[in-house]
This record gives sequence, C-alpha cells and structure tokens, in this order.
Amino acid sequence: MDLRIVPFIIGALYMRLSPLLGILIIALRSLHGIDYGFYLVFGFYSVLTIIFWFISPWFLKLRSSQRILFSTSVTLLCSICLSTFIVLFIHPFQLLDIWIAFIVVPPIGVAMLSYIIEMIEKNQQLYQQLLTAEKLEAVEQMGAAISHEIRNPLTSAIGFAQLLDEDSLENGKRMQYLSIIKGELEAAERVIKDYLTFSKPQIESLEKLNINNELFHILKLMEPLANSASIKISCNFSSIGYIEGERQKFQQCFIYIIRNAIESLPNGGDILIETETTKKNIIIYIKDSGFGMSKTNIERLGEPYYVTNGKKGTGLSIMVAYSIVRAMNGTVDVHSEIGIGTTFRFSFKRFT
Repeated sequence: MDLRIVPFIIGALYMRLSPLLGILIIALRSLHGIDYGFYLVFGFYSVLTIIFWFISPWFLKLRSSQRILFSTSVTLLCSICLSTFIVLFIHPFQLLDIWIAFIVVPPIGVAMLSYIIEMIEKNQQLYQQLLTAEKLEAVEQMGAAISHEIRNPLTSAIGFAQLLDEDSLENGKRMQYLSIIKGELEAAERVIKDYLTFSKPQIESLEKLNINNELFHILKLMEPLANSASIKISCNFSSIGYIEGERQKFQQCFIYIIRNAIESLPNGGDILIETETTKKNIIIYIKDSGFGMSKTNIERLGEPYYVTNGKKGTGLSIMVAYSIVRAMNGTVDVHSEIGIGTTFRFSFKRFT
C-alpha cells in the first residue's frame, strides 16, 4: 500500500523513463523478499513498462487537457486491476483501506501532478512567447527609430547631390552644397555611432576622471544651448571626487542628459547640477524645473522611440546615456513630480 505507481506513471508518460523506473521499482521491492508480492510487482510493472514505452510518444502529442485525462484514467484502470488482483488472490482483511489506497489516492495524485506539469509547461510557453514578442517589438522600434533618424539627412544629401549635376551651377553654390551633404552624412554617422554605443556600450580605455572638472567642461559646451532657451544652469559641487571610466563616453552621457533637460523646458527655467561624495560612491544630481513626468513616463525612459518633451524623436540619446552608465557600473534613479520637475540621480563607485 504505497504510491509508487504515481511517479512511475508520471515519469513513464511525460519523460519516457518507464524502463528505468520499472527496474528501480522491482529492485526496491526485491529488498523486502522474494515472495508472491515480488512476483506480482515484477509481472505488473514489466507489462506497464513495455506498454508505456510505446504509448509515451503518442501521449506527448495530445492536448494538455487530454494528457491530464488520459494519465488519470490509466492510473485508475491500473489501480482497479491491481486492487482486484489483491482482493481475489491475497484476501486482505482491511478491504476499505485497500480500495482507498489503490483506487482513490493514486488517480488523485496523478491528476494533481499532471495538472501542475501542464500549467508549468503552459507558463513557460507563454513566457517564451512574451520574450519573443518583446524582442520583436524592440527590434521594430529600434528599426523605426534608426531609419527615421537616418532617412532625413540621407534624403537631404541625395537632394543636394542631384543639384550638383547641373552644369550651370556656380562654384560657390557647388561648394555650399558639398558642405551641406558632408554635414548631413556626418549627422547620419552620429546616429549609427549612438546605436553602436547603445548596443555595445563597452568602456575601451579606463582613466581616472575628476567629476567636477568633467561636469564643468560639459556645462561650457551646453551653455550656448541653455542661453538660447532662456535656461539658467546652476552648480553645487561637493569636494573633489574621482571615478574610473572613459572620458569621451562620460561626457557623451551627460551631454545627452543635460540636453534632454534643456529640451524639457521650452519656456525657460532652471537646471541644478549637484554632486555628493560618500565613502564608497559619487552621486550626481541633475534637477530641472520642468513639467515633470508620471510614473509611466519614468518607467518608459530609455525605451526606443519614446520621448517626453513632446517632439518627434527616437529616444536614442537617453538609451545611450543609460547604457553608458551601466557600462561604467553605475546606476540611474529618476524622481519626478508633475508640475514640479524631474531629478536624475547617477551613482558611480568612487575611485581612490
């Protein structure tokens, strides 16, 4: 009176392990002695081993509900045969216990295990489908983003290249058109470089970076853009701190972040850049007085083709910035309130 038939049927049908499980059951039963019970187990499980070995491939092709029903029915049939043989030939005293132990418990156990297996397999399939769908969506969004950004400069370059075919074109105009074509092609190249930085944000050369000096340099570069947008940028730097990273990528990251903050203030405003030095980390805060973002906006930051400034774009700059931070073993946290503004918090390991 045990439950050995439950793992046997589950393993035989779902995993095609009937020979191994049959031998194991017979061997374990032999440890209790070679008697009528042993010969019963030997004959019964030998037959089941052969039958299940041949029907298992067919079983695995059934639908989920059919597999549950079939495995439960087979267990019930086997239990009835086994309990009937015991009652007829062994004449046990506790008939009620025999019927419950062989007819009620095993089918319920197999049904429960079959249902759990089918649900696990179904969840795995759904998870794989979800991953595939997300990958396809990301590829589609990225393809749309890159093609959108590259198409504009290439279309412009093609147009001016066609104008160069005119025989009556003056040399001055020709040089002007060539300069425009060069600028448009360089713009397309920058998009490709940004994409490569996002897809493979590897830090090629590590160097010791003075955070305050790097941020001062970045602010000088962004000052004309901020002035043209009537935006005041303030600084509040802590004591000098160093991190380990690549200077060009670090500057690229924060140029993108500050430019995004400037673009989020179409009517002017304030941007505050602060640094904080702890024993282990250097923290950089970039705060703006813009319209703020909802929780959904924050969660979608860094997705391709998603922007929050109301303009058409690809969202590639924020994606690249996030990738660079991760490549430098840093973290990004964003806090925002509608009508108050947004704060980006960057944390890097301090270099000593």
